[in-house]
Amino acid sequence: MKNTLKARTSAHRGSAARWLLPAFMALACTPDAYAGATFKIDDTKWLSIGAGLRSSFYAQERGAANGSGWSNNFYLDNMRLYVNGQIHKYIKMEFNTEVRAGNNTGDTIRVLDAIGKFEFDPAFNIWGGRLLLPTERRELNGPFFSAVYDIFATGTPFQPSDFNIEFKTNGTSAGAAGRDQGVVLWGAVYEGRFQYAAGFSQGLVNGANQNDDLMYSQRVSYNFLEVEKNPGYYTSGTYYGKGGDILTLAASNQYQYHGAGTQLDPGTFRGTEVDVLFEKLLPSNLGVITFNGEYKNYGITGFNMLSRRLVTYGAVNGFAMFEGQAFDVSLMYLMPQKVAIGQFQPYLRYVEVMPIDSSNRNNWEAGLNYIIDGHNARVSLIYNYGDLMTKGLNYTDTVQGNHVSAVRLAFQLQI
Repeated sequence: MKNTLKARTSAHRGSAARWLLPAFMALACTPDAYAGATFKIDDTKWLSIGAGLRSSFYAQERGAANGSGWSNNFYLDNMRLYVNGQIHKYIKMEFNTEVRAGNNTGDTIRVLDAIGKFEFDPAFNIWGGRLLLPTERRELNGPFFSAVYDIFATGTPFQPSDFNIEFKTNGTSAGAAGRDQGVVLWGAVYEGRFQYAAGFSQGLVNGANQNDDLMYSQRVSYNFLEVEKNPGYYTSGTYYGKGGDILTLAASNQYQYHGAGTQLDPGTFRGTEVDVLFEKLLPSNLGVITFNGEYKNYGITGFNMLSRRLVTYGAVNGFAMFEGQAFDVSLMYLMPQKVAIGQFQPYLRYVEVMPIDSSNRNNWEAGLNYIIDGHNARVSLIYNYGDLMTKGLNYTDTVQGNHVSAVRLAFQLQI
């Protein structure tokens, strides 16, 4: 278990933000992933390394260059290197990188996480640096530890820190890939059942935020059945039955004064989420069912529709966050029988996004996962249908988009 949790910390969280495919596509972690190799230096010092890869073939109706045919594209969705270490009984560090596949500029390697960890007691710990903010489960799962492959591209709207894939200082970025520069306090009490995390970070830089107001993030969760075992305040979308019967309910919130809009029309951002994970081992070795549910309610005070249109269509710099409600539900069944080297896991998923002063959009998803080694080795075949893929991140009152079909064949590997 020690190596499992160490490995997970590095692999974990990659909440991604590569949308638009053609309208959007996400780039975008939990227990099984972390092994890799661990080098012991002495009784208190060690260093571990690992890696993660996700790649897919994606075809979308009306997605070709001519606007009528099917697109046919291969993607390197994620390639990550994980490094974790301990330098003192109470002090650890984490450093993760990701290769970003560029369209015209070539591939680049970027810092994903750079965290100093001061872990004193299960009830109170401090992490600081570039790190995931304590928000909804989807963000804390990241792409590698989510239950489904397309967790971001066909999911609910992004958090501010996940709206971009790179940090910018021109009023168009509040972090990148789910990360931000800041500090998070976290812990667990009542035998680990009640977990909390609270952080403050940079948030939106310049633009609407001329006063340098901070972003404040909080998350609390309660484990009613088995206690989920993850490093820090990270989460997982499924444990494939290896974590026992699980029922966890959580609520999270983010707030930043002048955290959206433009310099001339700033808005105050508030994002509230509730999420639930239920996983049940069926009796008589009949398999495992997994339910994930998420509800979002985002509000922005200020930042009118005229300013939103100017930002969305590139006339001015600004931060055009989603405002409204959204939910995402999925139900999966892990079959008990092994077929060759893995187990099949069919699932259904539905996502509904309801922006204020913009048209609703949705997505139906049916998938089949082939689970070889939990989150470490998995192959997925996915079918999507809806207008969420074509309307993307455009939350103006003039957005248009068609209901289209899309198919993805994908795999992920970790060590």
